[in-house]
Amino acid sequence: MIDLDYLAYLETIITDHRKERFLEVLENRTKHFTVAVEDVYQLHNTSAVMRSCEVFGIQELNVIEQRFGKRIDTQIAMGAQKWVDIIRHDSVKGCITSLKEKGYQIIATTPHEQDCTLEKFDISKPSAIFFGTEKEGLSEEVMQNADGFLKIPMVGFTESLNISVSAAIIIQDLTNRLRRSDIDWKLTEEEILQKRLDWSRNSIRNIKGIEARYYDENPRE
Repeated sequence: MIDLDYLAYLETIITDHRKERFLEVLENRTKHFTVAVEDVYQLHNTSAVMRSCEVFGIQELNVIEQRFGKRIDTQIAMGAQKWVDIIRHDSVKGCITSLKEKGYQIIATTPHEQDCTLEKFDISKPSAIFFGTEKEGLSEEVMQNADGFLKIPMVGFTESLNISVSAAIIIQDLTNRLRRSDIDWKLTEEEILQKRLDWSRNSIRNIKGIEARYYDENPRE
């Protein structure tokens, strides 16, 4: 349960412009689609995918760290880690199970005999879009558990794109189509309040001290 009094208190600290900007951005945020990256070895690629999620309105990024657990490259992410929710998973199985429990279909981005081109992809179902490693692509475990396969149409000699480029193209296309649709894709009121609280906290220096002082003066019942 969100402490609305605490949220109101924090919003007296940040500027009116920032509060308005939060609302503008949240108006275009979605969890209808989520993104998952599997054991991406090049750290800057994961960070770049995060940045694409933030720019195009995807609120959650799932990072599977079964083999290559590393911190997010903040220089590449350009502050996106403050605004996108990073959900870390120790295994492919755990990630897939968690996403399916949340109601997502698993979509593997890889050429496949049953694949679907980007422009024909059905955006009506909540979907988790999986991207694989630079050299090996997605693991067999993801492929075996995928509900569908998605590819970017290409007409040149090159058969693949860098993961960060692929993610940017796919995320931009799907979210753009989503916003033009009549699908109920926006965050719920509760989710919006939670993000206002999270983003306010991320915007205030010495937030731990401010939070401690607030609850000293306003103890929880």
